[in-house]
Amino acid sequence: MKTIRLTLESFRFAWQALKANLLRTILSLLGVTVGIFAIIAVLTVVDSLEANVRQSMSFVGDKVIYVMKMPWTFDQPDYPWWRYFQRPAPTVREFRELQRMLSDNQKGVAVYAATGGNTLRAGSNSLEGCALMGVSFEYRNVSELPIEEGRYFTQQEMDAARNVAVVGADIATSLYPNGSALGKEFKAKGTTFTIIGVVKKEGKKILDTPSNDTNCVIPFGAFTKIFALSTNGLTGVTPTIAVKGRDEDVGLLDLEYEMKGLLRNIRSLKPREEDNFALNRPEMLTNMVGKLFSVIGLAGWVIGGFAMVVGGFGIANIMFVSVKERTNIIGIQKSLGAKNYFILFQFLFEAVFLCLLGGAAGIFLVWLITLIPQDAMPLTLSAWNITLGLTVSVVIGVLAGIIPAVLAANLDPVIAIRSK
Repeated sequence: MKTIRLTLESFRFAWQALKANLLRTILSLLGVTVGIFAIIAVLTVVDSLEANVRQSMSFVGDKVIYVMKMPWTFDQPDYPWWRYFQRPAPTVREFRELQRMLSDNQKGVAVYAATGGNTLRAGSNSLEGCALMGVSFEYRNVSELPIEEGRYFTQQEMDAARNVAVVGADIATSLYPNGSALGKEFKAKGTTFTIIGVVKKEGKKILDTPSNDTNCVIPFGAFTKIFALSTNGLTGVTPTIAVKGRDEDVGLLDLEYEMKGLLRNIRSLKPREEDNFALNRPEMLTNMVGKLFSVIGLAGWVIGGFAMVVGGFGIANIMFVSVKERTNIIGIQKSLGAKNYFILFQFLFEAVFLCLLGGAAGIFLVWLITLIPQDAMPLTLSAWNITLGLTVSVVIGVLAGIIPAVLAANLDPVIAIRSK
């Protein structure tokens, strides 16, 4: 109990000292405030930027392996680039074979093809720059397609290649701004389609990546009636085969090995022949994004670290001045029986208080910035960054105040009393 009482007394003495020199306290806070603001602001921007970039890349799906002609990342820099162009494009036949031969390692196999820059028209209304995407029935098992109004395709509509469509929110509101778009018709590439579903609005993305808002999804058969599929990957629209993996397959290694073996068998590749296809996974892109933002975060720590060093030296300087001013009081406290740790805690708590107040002020400024409306990249101050900022403030306070506190605690009481 005595230790707790003395600790609380140390807090009280430190608080009184800070209030007695209010102007000096405020000036001392500025260095720490700027440092914490720089660190937390950069980390907040990096976290928000990374979250928005990952959201912008959500079109690639999660736990999905894509059979494509070209890899997303080139792990073999010495591989002749022209060989990629000689590879055959994925085909509908290969999709059917994979769908038939794959084991229970997968949750769905789909094929799709897409073209961009299309213009959709309904009466006098039109919308340019839309993507037409032809998908198989299993596409909803592979990629997220959150339908807000209406429904998805039926198997009968897919088999009959009917001219029905699930459109994005921007398409629905642009073609039919005065009411629901369900059941209404529009034209694309001279073909009339009926809207059976409207996808939930995604909003703006920080990257110019495919968005459901301007996507028009139609049955794969209806798509092939408009566009010719590629056989050599050079002319026509190249389809993509997507396979959704199971959660228990960590890293989708089992599914990847199985798909690789089946595709080599389907394409009649000999054991010594290299793969003429690429198996792409979203992890390839997310790993690249993670490395990029790790570097940006490190840069933020370096920039904020310099400001924190300056702030820490400022706090240390103020604490040395404070010890010098209160040397006589320290001598009186010691002559009345105050222990060394009581004096040490008194000055150490004062330094920590200064840094905590400065850190809290820096975090408050960052929070004010997050209140500014941002459509493309809303900023969010996470609890982790708040805790990190306060923790760094405490560490800087301890480092800046420990030497002045030790000097004060080791003062000779007789000499200290005579100092004034």
